[in-house]
Amino acid sequence: MSYSYPAAAPTLAGDVLTVNRFLNNPTLVARRVAELSRQRFIGDVLLTGRSDVEGGAVQFETDDTLYSDRPVERVSPGGEYPLATVGTGTASIAKTEKWGQDTLVTDEKIKRERMQAAERAMGILANSVVKQFDSVCLSLIASAVTQTIAASSAWSGATPTILRDIMRAKATIAALNKGYNPNVLVVDDMTWAYLGSDAALMNAMARESQNNTVYTGEFSVVAGLLILPTPNLPATGAWMVDTNLLGGIGNEDLGGGYGRWAGSPIETKSMREDKEDQFRLRARRVAVPYVNNPGAAIRITGI
Repeated sequence: MSYSYPAAAPTLAGDVLTVNRFLNNPTLVARRVAELSRQRFIGDVLLTGRSDVEGGAVQFETDDTLYSDRPVERVSPGGEYPLATVGTGTASIAKTEKWGQDTLVTDEKIKRERMQAAERAMGILANSVVKQFDSVCLSLIASAVTQTIAASSAWSGATPTILRDIMRAKATIAALNKGYNPNVLVVDDMTWAYLGSDAALMNAMARESQNNTVYTGEFSVVAGLLILPTPNLPATGAWMVDTNLLGGIGNEDLGGGYGRWAGSPIETKSMREDKEDQFRLRARRVAVPYVNNPGAAIRITGI
């Protein structure tokens, strides 16, 4: 009998041995979970700041000022420059939390369903972590952002003024004169449908090509804003956000032999339980979202 070394890499369409070897490889499991959850974290898109947490909490400053505490003065030749104080925002601390879930894949399921058993289990774990942490991020944004503007008329009504409402919201943020530049509009799925089918917006689109919603069924940008639909909004309305300044997420690495694929915030672990003839799969995220510039977002109400 001959043996090959190193062993061949596991494949996605093999026998029971292939599935077992796949689940016993933490790197492959982490990579697959990352693929299943890719581009599903809206919270990560809205809160782009990143901090590596040590000690279980992240410290940040809220609502930093852009100006010194005194006006700039005229300086005569050879004269002394006036001394000003550059203020800082209010210091705040947010504690990280661990969000996670396990699921089991028995030897019987692996024998009968092959790779599909592992794929389904990892998909459920990835989706569950995504949904929970997205809800946490969006709830935080909803509670921290108090700035609102009412739509001129309901976007679902007969005479909506969607583009004007969006431009009014952008102007409200710009009027704060803090350098905010909104680049994302977060809406629920039904509001996205109203946006994509609005007659006024359709008529304003370029007619020389077929790259509009009527043909593609897609509606991703309006007034320079990336449209992000999500089912996890904690309240009705459309949320306009400057993702570069609104806030961030602090991630903590607790160790423990977990795998994490490059660029993914999800940690995974696959554990063989020989006593029960099964694998225990786990996905988790140890993190905390924070908002340090609530003025960088506004909620459009009455839509």
